[in-house]
Amino acid sequence: MTDDIIHRCEAKGLRMTEQRRIIARVIGAADDHPDVEQLYARAVLIDPRVSIATIYRTVKLFEESGILDRLEFGDGRARYEDAERDHHDHMIDVNTGEVIEFIDPEIEALQERIAAKLGYRLVDHRLELFGVPLNKRNKS
Repeated sequence: MTDDIIHRCEAKGLRMTEQRRIIARVIGAADDHPDVEQLYARAVLIDPRVSIATIYRTVKLFEESGILDRLEFGDGRARYEDAERDHHDHMIDVNTGEVIEFIDPEIEALQERIAAKLGYRLVDHRLELFGVPLNKRNKS
């Protein structure tokens, strides 16, 4: 996925400096929804010269270019994920902030039916569920 992000940046005409490439690699390798501070912590492990200001500027550029999606889960931190990932929804644990991705065909079909009932063709949506675990053994 990393090369895909870099390729999409280049295809959009973005100048890809070595530090931007590092940030793209970090984002591409993420299996979570990192915020700027988490991206910074991961990037400086690769190149300690990367500044947090560079991270902020780069994620803003990638977001404005449609490379990244900015996610807000109500905890005051903007998080990021690849904008071209397969569609999925999010369950957010309000106690820990853990974000669980899921896909449910029944929910997808229901959203389509609701849009049609209201006279619309659904073109996009986001679903974010906020919850607390029912018990410690069954978090998902």
